Amino acid sequence: MLVKYQTITIADLGRVVTGKTPPTEKLHLYGEAYPFITPTDIGNLRYCEPTRYLSEQGYKSQPNHLLPEKSICVTCIASVGKICITNRPSFTNQQINSIVVDLNFHDPFFIYYLLLTQVDHLKSIASGVATPIINKTAFSEIEITVPPLPIQRRIAGILSAYDELIENSQRRIRILESMARALYREWFVHFRFPGHEEVPLVPSPLGEIPRGWEVRLVEGSFTIIGGGTPSRKISEYWEGGTIQWYSPSDLTGAGSMFMDDSKDHITDLGLKKSSARLFPAYSVMLTSRATIGAIAINTHQACTNQGFITCIPNERVPIFFLYHWLTENVLTFQRMASGATFKEISRGVFKTIQFLQPPQELVKQFESIAAPIAGQVLALQRQIQTLHRTRDLLLPRLLSGKIDVEALPNGELP
Repeated sequence: MLVKYQTITIADLGRVVTGKTPPTEKLHLYGEAYPFITPTDIGNLRYCEPTRYLSEQGYKSQPNHLLPEKSICVTCIASVGKICITNRPSFTNQQINSIVVDLNFHDPFFIYYLLLTQVDHLKSIASGVATPIINKTAFSEIEITVPPLPIQRRIAGILSAYDELIENSQRRIRILESMARALYREWFVHFRFPGHEEVPLVPSPLGEIPRGWEVRLVEGSFTIIGGGTPSRKISEYWEGGTIQWYSPSDLTGAGSMFMDDSKDHITDLGLKKSSARLFPAYSVMLTSRATIGAIAINTHQACTNQGFITCIPNERVPIFFLYHWLTENVLTFQRMASGATFKEISRGVFKTIQFLQPPQELVKQFESIAAPIAGQVLALQRQIQTLHRTRDLLLPRLLSGKIDVEALPNGELP
């Protein structure tokens, strides 16, 4: 059956709203009532988890900027093209233009998926030399092609099924990670480990610690290495490269415990001609400048740019104990950072951090519990990656009409 598509503008979808940031010095405008979405809150999932909220007073200060549930938020300044859907009444900052979709004529989830295919176009029309920007007028005038509402709903239902599987796996990952983190804190921060009743606390440079535990320096506890960047001007360092080479954006963009691959790769010559250093799989990468404290475990041999401190586990400090020690001490790393242009914690400073070494048998016992949990997290991460790839392959075919959604039985995924 031939489906008739029509070309309309974003303004035809409903009401376009540009966000606004309440004065940060007016603390009473901030609270816990309404999510306040900024570009950094938007990842690769339909819904985001904002770090800030507005109060009822914040809402009353700008009621016309309130977005209802199922509004589409699109970043239009600097990091153009990040997209999410609100899952409750929300606000955004001024870097985001949002669409309050007219539900009588359009399906908001279909519009979300449609805009995902338009990210390159959005970036291409962003004006501004220093900072790319799409103002409200230009955003409202962007043309899109849409099918009738019943077809929109059918397409959105198919694609949403994949996202629901992804979101369910993400929830399971959060539960697993919180379990392991809680166990680490119980044993190694609060000292309520198995048999702790029989172990007295004794004075140390870190305060009272269980007898038999050692306070050492990072330098004497595990190996750390830095990274480097091969010259971008020499193509032989990059073209055809197979060595994983991480930059901080790889970690901050993913926000996951494990990294299977990096965005960029370098050649053997690029590795040799730079200060980048190869480290083994299942090391722990820590971003050490600008954004300090993004942490992930590489699953393949890799190297990084100079914005990292990479920690190599050993028998006394195994991988998951090391990972949780690092995540537990991010605030310490940030406090110790210095620099005028951007904050950085150097390897020299990092080596001087005090490290609490528990008895080896206790660490092994923790590792025996944490390792299977981490294995489940990695399996779920890879499942999510597969679902993302499948959904992204389907997106253009469904939206262009190459797959006849009317011919698919209800509830069946292509």
